[in-house]
Amino acid sequence: MNTRTRPIQCCAIPSAPVTISDSERGQWLSSFRALSDPTRFDIFLLAAGQESPLCACDVGSRYDVTQPTISHHMKALAEAGLIDVSRQGVWAYYQLTDQGRQVLGRMLRSPEVELVRSGR
Repeated sequence: MNTRTRPIQCCAIPSAPVTISDSERGQWLSSFRALSDPTRFDIFLLAAGQESPLCACDVGSRYDVTQPTISHHMKALAEAGLIDVSRQGVWAYYQLTDQGRQVLGRMLRSPEVELVRSGR
């Protein structure tokens, strides 16, 4: 039990946390898990910067990892709902999903981030 007295300038009891649906919570956690790997995060940003789908060969040539590792990263991003994969012959092409674009947009332009930055 804490027996120390709060300082006078200390804030009041914290407000309730922001609430979101269980579904939205699950989507965010899935996105965070997928993007927590630095290579996957970089691949996500690479795909986000493309105007057309990104070929798997272009992904593999940018990173010092094997093709199976690239496939693993792409699968993790796809399972999180952040990218879509389409196939043309033996080649795979990747692009952001609507959810992926929303995650990117929220990362870059979130009003909540602004609240934290400004100290509100």
